[in-house]
Amino acid sequence: MTTRTVGIPEVDGTEQVAVVIDVMRAFTTAAWAFHRGAEKIALAADTDEALTIKAGHPGWLALKDGAPADGFDLVNSPGLIRETDFAGRTVIQKTTAGTVGALAVVDAKLALCSSFVVAGATARALADAGADAVTFVATGEDGRAAEDLACAEYLDRLLAGDRLGRLDPGPYLHRARTSLAADDLRGGRRRGAHPDDVELCLEVDRFDFAMKVGMEEGLAVLRPLRNHDRGSVPRGANSAGSAGG
Repeated sequence: MTTRTVGIPEVDGTEQVAVVIDVMRAFTTAAWAFHRGAEKIALAADTDEALTIKAGHPGWLALKDGAPADGFDLVNSPGLIRETDFAGRTVIQKTTAGTVGALAVVDAKLALCSSFVVAGATARALADAGADAVTFVATGEDGRAAEDLACAEYLDRLLAGDRLGRLDPGPYLHRARTSLAADDLRGGRRRGAHPDDVELCLEVDRFDFAMKVGMEEGLAVLRPLRNHDRGSVPRGANSAGSAGG
């Protein structure tokens, strides 16, 4: 399998199989929402779009990064949502990096969203799909976020190995734990955060599902992808633009 890692500005539309990574915190928070029972997550590019979606679906819950705001029910923090009952609910998620990255590749043949908490399941989903070329999209800091790059490299090594799950995650977690994002969260420089957020983002394989994004009725929708849902990548999806790695 060949791989490449890009930032959101380098996404060019040729990505056939893509994994969008936001460790701190979009796709850790999303995984927790699914764990707590959410049925699906509609991804929004900005605040206005999130509120427009909510206006058309009054029963849906809106979630954003940063400080709490009018019209939003939740913030993008695994620590702050981990006790919330999402059973059967739909969540609208808007973040500065993660949801923007997912929207950039939503038309790929296979697009997954990932973080350390679903890393093993993401690697298995790619292997089960028969993907032979994967683009990792590191969303933080225009592709330079240490925690996202560490997760991308961890996934790359999982995919390169013969036995998924045998790789020591320690060095990759160390890079994420000492990243600028982690330092900002610990130092209280990001609003809408919980003291446990950093460590919750570093729980490798906390959940046993991957997360797949696709278009549904005009919206980009993220859903959990479990073993019985996995299938092969559609014909032709393995031939496009990934190289190296």
